[in-house]
Amino acid sequence: WEAALAATWSGSPVWFHGDVASGNLLVEDGRLNAVIDFGTSGVGDPSCDLAIAWTFFEGESREAFRARIAADDATWARGRGWALWKALITVAGHDANQAEAE
Repeated sequence: WEAALAATWSGSPVWFHGDVASGNLLVEDGRLNAVIDFGTSGVGDPSCDLAIAWTFFEGESREAFRARIAADDATWARGRGWALWKALITVAGHDANQAEAE
C-alpha cells in the first residue's frame, strides 16, 4: 500500500476502463475478442486497469501480462494498490453482509 501511495503519476490523462475484470472480457477461440461494461470508464491515471494482474493472473501469466503492457514500475505499483483496494472493499462488503444475515 505504501509503495502504491508513493508511486505518483504525472502523465497526461488517458482513457481508462475502470473495471477490467474477467467478467468484462469476452474471449473467442482463446483470444480476447471484446471488452464490455464501460460504466466506470473515465480519463486519468490508467493504473486502475492493471488490478486484473493480481485479481485474475498469477505467476507466469502475470509476468507475461506485465511484459506485454507498457507500464513503468510506478504504474505497476499503483495498479497493485488498486488490486489491494478492490480486495479490501470486497472483504468489507462481505463482512457487512454477514452481519446483516445474523
